[in-house]
Amino acid sequence: MDPQKRIEELQKIIQEHNHAYYVLDTPTISDYEFDILLKELEQLERENPIFISPQSPTQRVGSVVKSFHTEFHKERMYSLDNSYDASDLIDWEQKMKKVLGDVALSYTCELKYDGASISLTYEKGLLVKALTRGDGFQGDNVTNNLKTIKSVPLHLKGDYPDFFEIRGEVVLPFKGFEEMNKKRIAKGEEPFMNPRNTASGSLKIQDPKIVAERPLDCLLYGIAGDFPTIKSQFEFLEKARSWGFKVPDTAQKCDSLEEVMAFITHWDKARHDLPYETDGVVIKLNDLEQQYELGYTAKSPRWAMAYKFKAEKVATVLESVDYQVGRTGAITPVANLKPVLLAGTLVKRASLHNADQIEKLDLRLGDTVYVEKGGEIIPKIIGVDLTKRGAQVLPIRYATHCPECGAPLNRIEGEAKHFCLNESSCPPQIIGKISHYISRKAMDIDGLGEETVGLLFENGLLRNYADLYSLEVESLLRLERMAEKSVENLLLGIEASKKIPFEKVLFGLGIRYVGETVAKKLAFSFGSIEALIEASYESLIAVDEIGDRIAQSVLSFFSDPEQREIVLRLKAHGLQMALDVQTTAQMSDTLKGFNFVISGVFERHSRPELKTLIEKNGGKVVGSLSSKTHYLLAGDQMGPAKKEKALRLEVPMITESDFEEMINA
Repeated sequence: MDPQKRIEELQKIIQEHNHAYYVLDTPTISDYEFDILLKELEQLERENPIFISPQSPTQRVGSVVKSFHTEFHKERMYSLDNSYDASDLIDWEQKMKKVLGDVALSYTCELKYDGASISLTYEKGLLVKALTRGDGFQGDNVTNNLKTIKSVPLHLKGDYPDFFEIRGEVVLPFKGFEEMNKKRIAKGEEPFMNPRNTASGSLKIQDPKIVAERPLDCLLYGIAGDFPTIKSQFEFLEKARSWGFKVPDTAQKCDSLEEVMAFITHWDKARHDLPYETDGVVIKLNDLEQQYELGYTAKSPRWAMAYKFKAEKVATVLESVDYQVGRTGAITPVANLKPVLLAGTLVKRASLHNADQIEKLDLRLGDTVYVEKGGEIIPKIIGVDLTKRGAQVLPIRYATHCPECGAPLNRIEGEAKHFCLNESSCPPQIIGKISHYISRKAMDIDGLGEETVGLLFENGLLRNYADLYSLEVESLLRLERMAEKSVENLLLGIEASKKIPFEKVLFGLGIRYVGETVAKKLAFSFGSIEALIEASYESLIAVDEIGDRIAQSVLSFFSDPEQREIVLRLKAHGLQMALDVQTTAQMSDTLKGFNFVISGVFERHSRPELKTLIEKNGGKVVGSLSSKTHYLLAGDQMGPAKKEKALRLEVPMITESDFEEMINA
C-alpha cells in the first residue's frame, strides 16, 4: 500500500480508538492490538517523515519549552457568581425576569468540576491553541501540554464551525491521582496534596513528556462567540459531544427551579461516587439569545450561577493574628492557625476580613475555631467551639497603627475596613500600586513582576510608577538576580508601555473605585488627562454610571499635589495621556441620549463591535426592550417574541445599514 495512504488510514483508525477509549469509555480493541497499530504508524512516519501531520497521534508529546507565552483570549473567560441555597436562585431568577420579562425560563444544569480552566481554539477542525484561564483576558499558551491529554481531540469530526474557542476543565481523576502518589511514595518522594492543584500545576510543566505520564482528563462545557445555528446551551453540549469532545453526560435540561433543586439535591449525595472532584453545580440559562440579552457584569455572566455544595469544615486553634496592608491601604486581619488538613490542603492561615467580623465571632487567641473554605478556595473562620474555651484565651486587640509604616489607622465612615492613609511612604502600598500599574490589564510591562518591583523598591530605585521611566542599565545591573538580558527585557517592556492607550494608563494609575470599565468611560468622556484633572464634580457625575463615590475619589486623587506631579511626569516621559486620533475620529455625540437593544445576527459587524460603536457615538446599549428603549437594532434570526414586544411598545426597528447611516451622517 502507498505509505501516505496507510499513514493517513492509521492516523484515522488510532484517533477513533482513542476517542472510544478516553472519551466514550467503551474500548473496541485490546491494549495489545492498539499498541501494534501505533507502532506500525510510528515506523511508517520514521521512514516517511514528509507525511507526518501535527495532528498525528504520535505527535501528542512535543518538545520542552523554556517559557509559556501569554496570549489574549478571543472572548473573555469570566468567573461565576456563587449561591448556597434556594433563595439565592429565586432572587437570581427574579433579576433575570426583570430584564427578559415574565417569560418561562429553562436551564441547563452541569456539575462543576474542580480542576484547571482551559480554552481550546480550533481552526478548520484542528487544535491550534490551548490557553490557561490566566486573568480571564489572557492566559499562558500550554498547547504542547494539552496535546498530551488523550481525551482532547486533535482533529474534530462532524459539522463543527470553521473557527471557535471552547472552554473546559482539566481534571485529574481520583484513581489516577492515587496511583501517582503510590509511585511517588515508593520512590521516597512527597505525595501530591490534592487532584485539583496537581492538575493545575501539570499544565505549567515545561516538559510535555512528564505531562504525558500524568492521567489528566479534559471535560468541555462552553463555547465562546456567536453561533447562530446553535440555539441553546444543552444543544451546544450535544453538538460538542458529536464533534469529538468529552462532555459529561451528567448535564440535564431543567424547566423550572424546582427541577434545578432536585438536580442539586441528587448530586450533593451522588457526587461522592464520581471519578472526579466536584464542588457544586453550574446552572445556566438554556436559551443563548436570552443569555446575550442579559450580558455580563464586570466579573460574571448574569445568565449563570454556581451553586456550591456545603463546604467541608474542620476544627483547629487560633494562635495569633497578623495584619496585611493592600495597595489601597486597606488593612486585612489574617488568622495564624495550628496547621490542619482541609479539603486536601494544609491550612495555616485564614482571612478574618475586618474588625466587625472578629467582634461578631467573639474570637479570642487560643480559641478552638471552625474553618472552612469559602467557595472551596479561600479558608475562613466561621465559628468558635465555646465548649473548649478555657481561661487562658486572650482577647484580640485590633491594630491601631499600620504594621508596615507605623502610621495611625483610620476607619472611614461607611467602610468595613481600617486604612493606612500614608500611601506615599507605606512600603506595601507603594509596591502594590506599582504592581497594579505594570499588570496585564493596565500597562502590561513584560520582564517586570511584583518580586522585581519589591527588589527595586528595597534598593531605592522605585518610589512610584513614574520612577520606572528613569531606570538606568548601570544601576539595574548592580542588583542581585538582574543579568544583562533581564535588564534589557525590562527596559524594552517599560519603553513599549509608552504606546499603551490612554484608558489603560488611567486604569493603571490606581485611583480608588476606578476599575477597567470606569476608566474607559472616563477616558471616552473627557478625552485627555488635562480635561480629567480639571473636571468638576458635576461633570463627573454626568458621565453614565459615575456616581458620588467615584466622582469624589477622582477629585481627591487629582487634588493631591503629589499625585498630580507623578501624572505630569508620566506625560513628560511620553505616555499616552489622551485618546489617540483614530479613536477620537470614531467618536461623536450622534447617538447621545439614545438607548439601543441589539438582537440577531449581522452581516458586517459582530454584536460586541456594534456595542462599541454605539458607546463611541454617545449611545447606550441596554439588555432588554422597555418603554425607555429608543431603537431595536435587528439582525437576522431575531426571535419572534422580541419583534412582537418591539411592535407592542412601538420601539422602532432598524437594520445594520440603517445604523451605519445614523453614525456616518
